[in-house]
Amino acid sequence: MSHSFFSEVISDTGTHHGVLPKENDMDPIRIYYSDAYCHEGASFDTHAKAQLVAERLRRDTNVTIVAPNPASSDELKLVHDHDYVDAILTGAPAGLAESNGFEWNAHLRDGILATTGGVRDAVLHALHNKVVSGSLSSGLHHAARGRGRGFCTVNGLALGAVQARRAGAHRVLILDVDAHCGGGTADIIDEQPGIEQLDVSVIAFDRYENTGNARLVMTDGPSYIADLTQELCGVQNPDGIDLVLYNAGMDPHEEAGGVPGVTTDVIVEREQLVMDWCRHYGIPVAFVLAGGYSGTARTMGEVADLHVHTIRAAAQTTQPINAL
Repeated sequence: MSHSFFSEVISDTGTHHGVLPKENDMDPIRIYYSDAYCHEGASFDTHAKAQLVAERLRRDTNVTIVAPNPASSDELKLVHDHDYVDAILTGAPAGLAESNGFEWNAHLRDGILATTGGVRDAVLHALHNKVVSGSLSSGLHHAARGRGRGFCTVNGLALGAVQARRAGAHRVLILDVDAHCGGGTADIIDEQPGIEQLDVSVIAFDRYENTGNARLVMTDGPSYIADLTQELCGVQNPDGIDLVLYNAGMDPHEEAGGVPGVTTDVIVEREQLVMDWCRHYGIPVAFVLAGGYSGTARTMGEVADLHVHTIRAAAQTTQPINAL
């Protein structure tokens, strides 16, 4: 990627804290994952692909995989209605428990608690250590206060942001580049101080009106990188952000559920762009997998390969953008 445009625009937005290193500038990135993420009987990509990503990462000396602590019911109730949380845990009433689009079972419940705990643990690790961390979680941003939607059960993005605030963060930015809009997140964080969402989408599912907390930008393949760059450059007072929670969807890719023009090269460019922006301002990052789907164009293994680009970009130590 040529950073010239980005460098020119960002240089006028204020001074930065400096490059955000990995731990001690040499330690591996901590990624949260356990086999519970891919619960028994899981076949849909949202649940199944994490295992394939983990297999690829286990061969990478830049990564340490750590099992998370499952989320508790009390944590879920920080962002979801109590009746909905009870349905998630018990399976009743079925209409509410299965509002995510999946048939309820105990393995699904345990997997959701594990993946939600992974988001929380990645958030707190990144925040406290001022590093980049991640969780191989997906199926998050469509879940609203009172129900699931679009194969999302618990909104781990909203929960992670709330837990970051409770841990001392004054300002959390949820950066959502899943192909679809994050209407569930916008619903939950509405009027919550200190939590913002920048949502750059290519498909209008779960579209919402902009609020004081959430900004939605619809784009397309040819404009994708330019629009994302412009939106990042337009973030107000980035020096005041304590954490970026990055929903790193691969489903904008033209062969993984997205739109023509978003190729693998564009995805690689996007991941570097996001990580460089965060490093420029010294902002800790917690990332999750988000969407990305197999089909006639790509196998699930090839979708997993796309997700690895996020970790590769996170693992690189780069110069500040102004120096590029």
